[in-house]
Amino acid sequence: MRQMAAPEGRSPRPGAAAKNRQGPDRQGQSGNSRPAPFTRPKSYAAIDLGTNNCRLLIARPQDGELVVIDAFSRIVRLGEGLHHTGRISEAAMDRAVAALAICADKLRRRHVSLSRAVATEACRRASNGQELADRVKRETGIVLDIIAPAEEARLAVLGCHNLMEPGDGPALIFDIGGGSTELMHVEGNGSDVAIRDWVSVPWGVVSLTEHAPADGATMAERQASYAHMRETTREAFAAFAARAERHAGQPLRLLGTSGTVTTLASVFLDLPRYDRRAVDGLVVPSDAMRDISRRLAEASIADRAEIGCIGRERADLVVAGCAILESIIDLWPAARVGVADRGIREGILRTLAMQGRDIPVTRREYRK
Repeated sequence: MRQMAAPEGRSPRPGAAAKNRQGPDRQGQSGNSRPAPFTRPKSYAAIDLGTNNCRLLIARPQDGELVVIDAFSRIVRLGEGLHHTGRISEAAMDRAVAALAICADKLRRRHVSLSRAVATEACRRASNGQELADRVKRETGIVLDIIAPAEEARLAVLGCHNLMEPGDGPALIFDIGGGSTELMHVEGNGSDVAIRDWVSVPWGVVSLTEHAPADGATMAERQASYAHMRETTREAFAAFAARAERHAGQPLRLLGTSGTVTTLASVFLDLPRYDRRAVDGLVVPSDAMRDISRRLAEASIADRAEIGCIGRERADLVVAGCAILESIIDLWPAARVGVADRGIREGILRTLAMQGRDIPVTRREYRK
């Protein structure tokens, strides 16, 4: 965790404090008191360096909540090639450092008083993950905390659980990342949420795509690749699925926080481009999510790239996310899937700021 001191305003002249202790000066006797020094409001920042994206949120307390005043997101593909080499490539390091340099500049310009930057599965798995963290600190000043899967799961739940559909049935929150996927069985409502069971598997949209590429020239090849992805994720989730069987017959609730569910929700709404305000908090029938997943899996990469809310940057990765999502619905057959465009970063912000209180994170328009 990296702490950065915020400017406190101009210090009083030497001797000013002593003069005030002696009583009012002539200016004070005439009624013109010296104005109090300006103190800038505290602001907090959260950085999430994932296997595919680098994301930043900066928020400031206001009226009992944290209001986001700045944000940044860039696809860096940190885990590109990691599945085969076990290392983060130099090109991927360069992309990550360049993105984090922009984050560091925003931290300075926004006078951030407290921040935390975390790195997840790519840095956990890579033999040179610490080498990247050392380079980031040297070149940007940001201290990267390579967190364990349990901490990643905790932050994701803390950041999005308030979007879970109300009800008494068992609830599952999932986070499909670039290099891993976390499933968390949670209990509780409001601020009282507890993780009762969880699992992290090393399959995300990047790692699974590299394991079973979905760029076949024919539909039959693409269907075979998708089936392989589905089988791979089913096997990875098998132990958790067996434990989940005890909830059979109950009204299940399901909430996803990831680029996969927000992208599929955008396709469901037929949005010409991604719109967070339309997607965050949306509830989509599970059957509709399955139908969209299978249509995307059968489409060519060129056809997927033509869909406005997917585009070229996600066209090759979205199919792996679809396979993981279908496997999650298999083991947790809820009627609907809740969609959250929030997660680890919001969890970090709340952890930094709440100090024993439950503080919501509110997204509003911010000035760049």
